Amino acid sequence: MIWQDEGYLLSKRKFRENANIVNVFTNSFGKVSGIVYGGNSRKVRNYLQISNKIFVFYNNKNENKIGYFKTELMQAISPKYFNDKTKTSALLSLTSLLNSLLPEAQSYKNIYLSLDNFINELNNEKWIFSYIDWELKLIRELGFDVNLSQFKNNASEPNKISEIEIDNIKYKVPGFIFKLSTNYDVNNDLIKLALSFTRKIMLNKFFIQNNLIFPRSRVLLENYYN
Repeated sequence: MIWQDEGYLLSKRKFRENANIVNVFTNSFGKVSGIVYGGNSRKVRNYLQISNKIFVFYNNKNENKIGYFKTELMQAISPKYFNDKTKTSALLSLTSLLNSLLPEAQSYKNIYLSLDNFINELNNEKWIFSYIDWELKLIRELGFDVNLSQFKNNASEPNKISEIEIDNIKYKVPGFIFKLSTNYDVNNDLIKLALSFTRKIMLNKFFIQNNLIFPRSRVLLENYYN
């Protein structure tokens, strides 16, 4: 199989002396694993960084073996935020979530589009609202619709904490999560509560059921809002 596509680098690990095994979330083919030969060379290493957008050329002559990538940089995303620990944590969080939850070689174009949109919002002052929205869309696209619209009466007070029940489990949530808007002015405690809500949903619906380890980077992101 030979194809080419754009994608985001989700993970990498060293393979032999001068190669890496990487996971890339591509637009048309979903999450795909492959070997990047020369991945530890200075030229490639400089752009083969988690969350960077790359163009990949994939070749696999044997479906029972891992294929390999040739890569080109499209957009250097992670270096822009090296001095911003919260945004760096958000990038590591979303790439870890995708790496953990996406099955191999299944297209998720809506998730890819929402990721593209979030990256474009990352320079905005209230980017964390876009991140929370991205997690809610991820949860829905993976097969569980939180359906917050059923609690629409709670949306009138963005700073109010409510208790809702989903599948016989009770969650505390801030009012702004029912209608996410950058016009809201909410404190860190409420942002943390919203992140706690989406984390618990992902744990209950995906991670615990499939015996998966929840990403530490996602926990760190939440802790920045203590």
